[in-house]
Amino acid sequence: MKSFYKLSSIAFFYLLLNHTNVFAQGCVAIRSTGGVCTMGEHPDSVIKGGAWLFNSNTRYYRSFRHFVGKQEQYQRIDVLHNNVINKVVTQDFTFTRIFNDRWSLAVDIPYADNSRSQVSAGTRFSTHSFGLGDVRISGYYWLLNPAKVHSGNIQVGLGAKFATGSYNAQDYFLQANGTKILGPVDQSIQLGDGGNGLSAEVNAYYNLSHKFGFYGNFFYLANPRDVNGTPRSASAPSATTIAVTGDVQSVPDQMLARAGASLAVKHFDFSIGGRYDLLPVRDLFGSSDGFRRPGRIFSAEPGVTYRFKNIAIYGFVPIAIIRDRTQSVPDIRTTALTATYTHGDAAFADYVVNIGLTVKF
Repeated sequence: MKSFYKLSSIAFFYLLLNHTNVFAQGCVAIRSTGGVCTMGEHPDSVIKGGAWLFNSNTRYYRSFRHFVGKQEQYQRIDVLHNNVINKVVTQDFTFTRIFNDRWSLAVDIPYADNSRSQVSAGTRFSTHSFGLGDVRISGYYWLLNPAKVHSGNIQVGLGAKFATGSYNAQDYFLQANGTKILGPVDQSIQLGDGGNGLSAEVNAYYNLSHKFGFYGNFFYLANPRDVNGTPRSASAPSATTIAVTGDVQSVPDQMLARAGASLAVKHFDFSIGGRYDLLPVRDLFGSSDGFRRPGRIFSAEPGVTYRFKNIAIYGFVPIAIIRDRTQSVPDIRTTALTATYTHGDAAFADYVVNIGLTVKF
């Protein structure tokens, strides 16, 4: 029974970290959507009365490197000095109710403090947003009976994401003539996307021994809403921008996949893996009009968790290896309309810092 406790606790904390809001970084606006996997205790103790889990996760990144496709735009930093710098701090609070050894329910409540530094007529200025993000509620189920299958398991989850975060936050923008006008902040630092969505998840682990095993996670958030009505920027759009629907903010889907290996050493769990973050060009359901910065990031993801009693403290740092800002739907339409190839850029971070703790009650 002790061996099962070790296996289940290791599985829990690595599945947990899939959903501690380590989504992609930068102008590719993949937002925190929360959620947490459960099964972290011996099934006998769970069946007797269930359990509560509280997870607090802090995510920070600074995006400043511009990419068009996979090509970095070095001149934005080295020559023009007009690169955009996003700083994002997201604090997530997740409450999970474990009903028994198979079923659980999680509620995630995110808050964000965002800033965006940019240049207008040679002068750098900043815009900001702060407040509640989009709340998500998810249910989870272990496909295999944890009391009988100890070496591995697969968990599936379904959730609903609600448009509780502001998607039309405003701040003052510096103009070329030195005046300031009030307008919507950039899509990348909006607190929410303005759409209600559905999420699907698959989480799995397999342990070769009491100390070494593998993990894998898949997450997809579908946002059926097309556009949210918020203008792309404070400036008046051109006729071409309006014609290709690039003048209003899109409500995009998002995806995450992770896989790696973990090693338990006394109270520590060390892991190394790869992760793939995606904001797709086109959504799974509904239309894909409006302005978005689609892109993908492949990262190496080292992590460590320290466990004692009913508390776990962790840190994960995804390090970007490949950054790719893909063509958006307005980019593709502009190319067809003007017969000139169009491909927007996006700013990415080098890494994301995630630290947090989980407490079982």
